[in-house]
Formats: sequence, C-alpha cells, structure tokens
Amino acid sequence: MSNFLNYMFSKKSLLIILVLLLGGSIFYAVQSSSTRKEPGNRFERILQLVGEFLEEGHFNPKKIDDKFSKEVFTKFLKSLDPDKTYFLESDIVQLKKVETKIDDEIHGAKLESFYLFNAIYKQRVEEASSIYKELLQKPFDFTVDESYTDDDEITVFPKTEAARKEVWRKKIKYLVLDRYVDLIEQQERNKGKEGFVAKSNIELEKEAREKVAKSLDKMFDRFRNRFKDEDRFNLFVNDITESMDPHTTYFPPIEKRSFDEQMSGEFFGIGASLTEEEGNIKIATVVKGSPADKSGELQIGDLVLKVGQGAEEAQDLTGFEVPDAVRLIRGKKDTEVRLTIKKPNGEVKVVSMIREKINLEETFAKSTIIKGANNYKIGYIYLPEFYANFQDPNGARCAADVAKEIVKLKQEGINGIILDLRTNGGGSLMDVVQMVGLFIEEGPVVQVKSRDEAPSILRDRDNNVLWNGPLTVMVNEFSASASEIFAAAIQDYKRGLVIGSTSTYGKGTVQRSIQLERSSWTSNNPSELGDIKLTLQKFYRVSGASTQLKGVSSDIVLPDQYEYLKLREKDDPDALAWDEINSTQYKVWKPDYDFNYIVTKSNDRIKQNKSFQLIKESTDWLSKYNDKQYSLNLAKYRQEKKTLSTTIKSIDSLLKLQTPLEVSSLAVDLNRIKDDQGKVERNMAFVNRLKTDLHLGETVNIMTDMIQQYYIAQNKQSAKTTN
Repeated sequence: MSNFLNYMFSKKSLLIILVLLLGGSIFYAVQSSSTRKEPGNRFERILQLVGEFLEEGHFNPKKIDDKFSKEVFTKFLKSLDPDKTYFLESDIVQLKKVETKIDDEIHGAKLESFYLFNAIYKQRVEEASSIYKELLQKPFDFTVDESYTDDDEITVFPKTEAARKEVWRKKIKYLVLDRYVDLIEQQERNKGKEGFVAKSNIELEKEAREKVAKSLDKMFDRFRNRFKDEDRFNLFVNDITESMDPHTTYFPPIEKRSFDEQMSGEFFGIGASLTEEEGNIKIATVVKGSPADKSGELQIGDLVLKVGQGAEEAQDLTGFEVPDAVRLIRGKKDTEVRLTIKKPNGEVKVVSMIREKINLEETFAKSTIIKGANNYKIGYIYLPEFYANFQDPNGARCAADVAKEIVKLKQEGINGIILDLRTNGGGSLMDVVQMVGLFIEEGPVVQVKSRDEAPSILRDRDNNVLWNGPLTVMVNEFSASASEIFAAAIQDYKRGLVIGSTSTYGKGTVQRSIQLERSSWTSNNPSELGDIKLTLQKFYRVSGASTQLKGVSSDIVLPDQYEYLKLREKDDPDALAWDEINSTQYKVWKPDYDFNYIVTKSNDRIKQNKSFQLIKESTDWLSKYNDKQYSLNLAKYRQEKKTLSTTIKSIDSLLKLQTPLEVSSLAVDLNRIKDDQGKVERNMAFVNRLKTDLHLGETVNIMTDMIQQYYIAQNKQSAKTTN
C-alpha cells in the first residue's frame, strides 16, 4: 500500500480518491501507465479503469496476466452458457484464440474478446430459439429409460448441431416431465372434488408442453428485449472483478442506485410492489399514502405494460422481470414516472406520478416480547441488515433503531434479550461498532487491516451500557460481514452466547464503492461509467483471528435445514484466505452465569429433541443426494421426486414447534400501525412465524437458563453487599 500511496505525488498520477473510511481519511491514487493506450470506446474505458482499480487498490490483488485471463475466460463462458446448451465445441476452439488476451485488453489493448463472445452467443441463442419450438411440437415418450444431467463438471460442449439438438431434447423433456408430473399429482389431489373434470394423460402431457413453451418464449423474449450487448458486457466486467474475490463488483449506474436503496432502507418511487404472473407484471400491493395510492388510479391486479420517464418514450415491459421493472419505476426524488396500465376489464390508461421517498420498513429493526418459563419476559429484536442512510444525516441507522427497541423493551420490564441476526448479510461497519457498544463498556470491537499497513482498531468509546443483562445472538449460514463482527465481539468479550449453525458465512472483507468517472468525484452527478465496489480491507476479531472464510462458530449449534448447502465463503474458489494477527487488549465481561453449564444443558436438550435429530439426519441425506441427475422415465422420476419432496416436507414440519411460543407485539408499535391494514397484516404474519420457530424456541430455553443463573448471581452479590 505504501507504494500505492506514493502515486499521489507522481506526475504519472491519473487520479486521487478521497475515501472517508472508519472516521479517518485514506487517500488512494491510480497510476497511468505510459504504455496504456487511450480507450477507443465506452466499454474499453470501463475495462481499463476497472483494471487500474483492481491492480492498485485491491487488498490482495492477483496478477493480471495470462493465468488471470484464462480464469476470466472460463468464468464468462460459464456465465453465458452454464449448462452447455448454446455453444458448440467448434465455438470454444474459436474463442480459445482470445483466452489469453483479456489481461492485455485490461491493460489497454483493443477490446476483442468480449465482441467475439458476444457475436457467437447471439447467433447460438437465435438458433436455440428455433430448436425448442420444434421439439415442443410432438409428445414425449416417458416410458424410455434415459436421464438428463445438468452438472457442468460432467457435461461437455456438443460437437455437432445434431448433438446440441440432443442436449436440448433431453433438457426440454425434463422440463416437460417436471410439469407433467405436477399436473398428474394436482389431478390426483382434486379427484372427487365438486366441479372436478378429469383430463387424459395425453391432454396433461400437451398442457405441460404448452407451459414449457410459454416459459421458454418468455426467456427468449428477455434475451432479445432485455439482455442486450451492454448487459452482457456488464456481466463480463463482473466476471473480471469477481475473479479477484467474490465481493469486488462492478455496478452499472442503475444497479448502483439499487444498492444504495438497499443500504439506506429507503428509495424514491411510487409505493407499489410488483409481482409476475404468467409473464405479466402486475400491481401486488399499494402503500397507503404513497403516490400510487394518492393517484386513485392504481389497484391490485392492474397489469403494467410500459414505464416512461417524464416526457421520454415509454419502455415496453415485454420480456422484463420484476426487478427490471422496479429499477425503471424508481428514480430521483420529485421526478415524473408514467405507467401504462391495463385494467382487468381491458381498459388501458397512462397514470402519471411524482416519485416520493418510500421507507422499506421490512428492513428495519423490530421487536416483540416472548413469555418464557417462570413468567420471564424475553425481549426479541429482529435485525434483517445493518442499514444506514449515508446520504441523509437524519436517515435511518440500525444502531440508533436497535437502541430505541432496547429502551422500549426495558420499559416493558424484560429479563433478557435475544438479538436475531439470521440471514443478515451485513452493512454499515460504524453501526456495528455502536451496536456492540450498547452491550459492553468501552473497548475495541474490530480490527481492520489495509493492504501493506498495520491494522487500525475500531472501538466503542462510551462507558455506558444500555443493556447489561442476559444476551443471546442468533445466527445462521447466511449471517455475514457486519453480523459476524457483532457476533464475534459478543463472543470474545464473553458478553453473551452465539446460537445457530456450525458457523456463519465467513465474509471478513471490507468494500467501498468508488465511481469510475473522475468528474463525478467532485460533483453530485452519478458516474455514467458506473462504480466499482472494491475490496480494500480485511476484518479481524479483537482476539486477532479473521472472520474471513471460517466465519464465527456458534457456542451452541442448532441443527438446521441449510447446513448441507455449499454456499458459504469457503465454498467459493476465489475467496480470500483466512489468517490472524495479534490480539488487542480488551476487558472480558464478567458473566453472571456459567456458560459451560448453559451450553451443556442446551446440548442435552438438543440430543433428546427428536425434531433436531431428524433435521440432522434429513440434511445429511440431502447433502449426498445428486440433484443434478434426473431420470426421464415417468415412474422413476415420480419416485425420486416423492422421496425428495417427502424429505423436504418433513424438514419443514420439523422446523415448527408443536407448542407455540407466547409472542406479542409492543402496544406502542401496534398503536403506530393500527390505521394501516397492510402493516397490521404483515406484523401479524411476522409474530405468527415467531410463535412456531423451532430454533427460537430452543433459544428461549437457553435464555431462561441464563436468566435463572443471572438472578442467582445477583442475589448472591446483593447478600455479600449487605453483609
């Protein structure tokens, strides 16, 4: 990093980036090589700028050479054709000519590799669109004993047109068989019901082919209308960035806006959610008081045909999926968006609305009270992500919101707190530090290390503790980044117990989003070239161990339905390695309970709990099940599907408590939402889910044990003080 910083003072310096990071300022410069050619077009500009950031700014950059080029080549090939149904073997031979040129293009050579990929891909997709239509004209014979495989490690690119057609035949036969079996089972379930009309197997097979045809028509419409050259180029650039590490990402301008909205928990739009039904985009819900509601024109069930920006020509949504349509509807505050809608009665009209701020309340912290044994009141706080609105000083911040929830719960006289970070993918680092500070006295929270520099220590500097009672943190395989920092700090301080999967996700790296276009750094205009979310640093626990790759191991492991999935950081070959640095000095919390006793007691309950044991047995079976090899014989496929379905359904049923928990919302929260029926219904659904949550049930048992020991310890301390 020291050499990198020296570029600031070099005449060759192209740019200086001021990144406000962790309360301090770190300056980065990217060198302009004298051998680098001036880019000829927008794609080349993006590619070269991304390459500069990767080489000079990434925490642990790979060398961008022929080896790197081959990695990107393989990754992009898989991105375009994951199941090897488009390209022919001869195409791969032709593409191999550019296999080692991508690194040269990143360094300034004329862009050729992407254009070659793109040209061949578009040709093969058009050919495939004819193949599937032809294959769906005739019935399939499901008595033949053959199979379909979509395992890319086994399959190869077809050598001939005939071989490619055979690959498509098996793929489409599998798709039709899957729908055919669904229709057969649906008919078997409805047999005997009033109004039931039986169909022959011939009719059902034809209906299945029609459903597959409609689905594939939509997919190829999307390829033609939405998956443009620019979209494929964006995919190409992302395969380059993610070859450095999984979290270094290229954001085209519209995707960057979506990322900011997710982080802030708010956006500017019309206040209507969309759904997809039979290839159409429909209005699913309308938020009370939103522009959609105030227009008086939009109702649930309306089809959205087009979206227009102000006076511009409206964009037809044919081939669009819901996320694509959402990105068009959202935009800048106080700007006009026009929706062309079709009413259920066939009437078509254009509705004009002005975008307003819409809060995504489902992403904000919320709390309930759970009644435990001995009438203990247990406060439950759900935090889906570590959100922070960096653009608005008065915007939502999760640390402040969690503090408010704790205050409300304390007013209700709670005895302990469960903080649920399951499937929380992370977010604002500063909010993690502040949140840990709600539960500990002054001290370090996390170490952050930049490239070639000594680690910096982020610490809580406030001696006040908002909650000093029993605390548990719930996690799972998808608790990542900021969630892992929080759980690790609570664990290292022995402030509470971490409960959940064997380990969390294992994302221990820091990213910052930087605009590629230089003129955007000193203006308020977003970059027309997009942004790069660059891995600049790495997290380390106060104990010195990295959270990268290994994640945080739970103090108490609860068998769950996701353990068999290979989706953690350690399962990605491009992930950065685990390591450790020196420990910091920190004062361990003096717990009022014996952790070993509580852990042992919970483990005994888990061993005796049939649901947990059956979940473990079922997920062990699923981990060995080959879900990429499918029989195309009707009888065998139905048996395979039945076995798989029975296993998954059994897990789903096992995850529900037989005796529901007593969960209630706080009166102040119910009073706040009482006039919004949509919010009332969503809150009721949230509470009902908690009531039957198996993992929450055992966490409540653990918390009960902690509270009992806490009061015993408090009474002993009180007796000593009295004496």
